[in-house]
Amino acid sequence: MKTSTDYLDMPSKSNTQLDHIPGDNGALPILGDTVEFLKDYHGLINRKYALYGPIYRNNALLQRNVALIGPEANELVLKDTEKNFSSKKAWDPLLEKLFPNGLMLRDFDVHRFHRKILQAAFKKESLQAYLHTMNPRMKQGVIDFQKDSEFGFKDSIKSLLLNVAAQVFMGVEMGKEADKINKGFLHAMEASMAVVKLPIPGTTWYKGIKGRQALEAFIQKHITAKRATESDDFFSQFCHAKDEDGNELSDEAVRDHIIFLLFAAHDTTTSTLCSIIYALAKNPEWQDILHTEYQQISGDELQYDDLNKLEKSALVMKEALRMYPPVPVIPRRTIRETEIMGYRIPANTGIGISPLFTHYMEEWWTEPKKFDPERFSPERAEHKKHFYQWIPFGGGNHKCIGLNFAEMQVKLFLFHLLRDHKISVRPGYEMQFNVVPIVFPTDGLPITITKRA
Repeated sequence: MKTSTDYLDMPSKSNTQLDHIPGDNGALPILGDTVEFLKDYHGLINRKYALYGPIYRNNALLQRNVALIGPEANELVLKDTEKNFSSKKAWDPLLEKLFPNGLMLRDFDVHRFHRKILQAAFKKESLQAYLHTMNPRMKQGVIDFQKDSEFGFKDSIKSLLLNVAAQVFMGVEMGKEADKINKGFLHAMEASMAVVKLPIPGTTWYKGIKGRQALEAFIQKHITAKRATESDDFFSQFCHAKDEDGNELSDEAVRDHIIFLLFAAHDTTTSTLCSIIYALAKNPEWQDILHTEYQQISGDELQYDDLNKLEKSALVMKEALRMYPPVPVIPRRTIRETEIMGYRIPANTGIGISPLFTHYMEEWWTEPKKFDPERFSPERAEHKKHFYQWIPFGGGNHKCIGLNFAEMQVKLFLFHLLRDHKISVRPGYEMQFNVVPIVFPTDGLPITITKRA
């Protein structure tokens, strides 16, 4: 009898029996559309959709896959009512050596068990404690940012968020190791898109493996102390968590979850805040709207009960996540043969949905290229035409576990920044950014912060 985990024995190699599906093999021999995928994913998917419609085969990153486009496809894949779409098998070729055993690399019963343990990090009581810890750190971070002259926002906010995440989730200070750990995450993330995965010094893959080793060493040295005593931080709680048999999780399981948690807590939020800051700099009237909202908050720190009062801030975040979803494409791999949109999809076929493309579909959004936070207001509610048309956090069982924490971080940072300051970019500036694997400005996002009069 087959069990729910028998599919783990399937090879990861892409299924090649896809010629009956509309599409092509890409622009280049062997590489297919890999170069365009890495350099201009949005342009690539727009072009393919125009040629082939909502389902097509493609070839990128040395894999043949099937792209599924639109809210209905998003719902089919993310809800996965038949338990036929493996997240683990889809992400393993990209992340298995870099972020092994994270939640995205687990499926079904195993995923549900580990998600339940990690969920404790994001319950209301925990979020309230995090806010108390983060308030002075975010406030000081804004104070320390360069003023009245241009600087690169991306590196500054990334460093701040890593320090905050380490304190919140691990109860440790980053200190002098912050730069090394930040580079470790950066190199590991970049290596996930490496075409050639050979540990040759100087290559992207080599740097990624070395980055992973630095992350492991940093976490490992703290595990013994965390196991020795119990404290309020999540790292300690996780070190004392029990598996289904009542045993403490292994050091490797603790290490892998903490690394992935830190990565998710600061890299994706860095992406989100870069997008928000850029959009606000290009649309300064919204800075004034948020400034007015923050003036209604008493005191110089944000309290937990204040979060729901920041309605305009929530609209801005949602719109930035629509225009620049941190994860632009979500992959899965079929476990069994299935039929989608009238086409037979063989077992062990890579499939992918696109939050980025969906977020710009004119059938669902009014002037989708325009920054318009009010589209998310109760009066307009454009995002509620279909439950799966706005999916920056994914959906279904794999929906981002830290979405409430991310919103709290964003609101807290914007409160401390825009309550007393304005941000600007050079006249005519357009942010240069890459979309995959995570949306990040490639030019560092140069901005200027000035004190409000």
